[in-house]
Amino acid sequence: MANYRLSAVVWQEDGAFVAKCPELGVASEGDSVEHALEMLKEAVALYLENAEALGIVDDAAAALNSETKFTTFFEVVRG
Repeated sequence: MANYRLSAVVWQEDGAFVAKCPELGVASEGDSVEHALEMLKEAVALYLENAEALGIVDDAAAALNSETKFTTFFEVVRG
């Protein structure tokens, strides 16, 4: 059993909280931040289980095993 330290981005949308794991592109939602993160953990576990069964878990190895991770903000000007 492997342990992975992943990141999550959380935002509020239409009255719900959305949580997304950028390393895997997996997202889920909940009625609170905590619930959204709980649901994201479940979704990621299912994703990894399916990826293992399909033999594609190695495709995500770089993102899963990277020790340097951070989130930052940037601006884009439209117009």
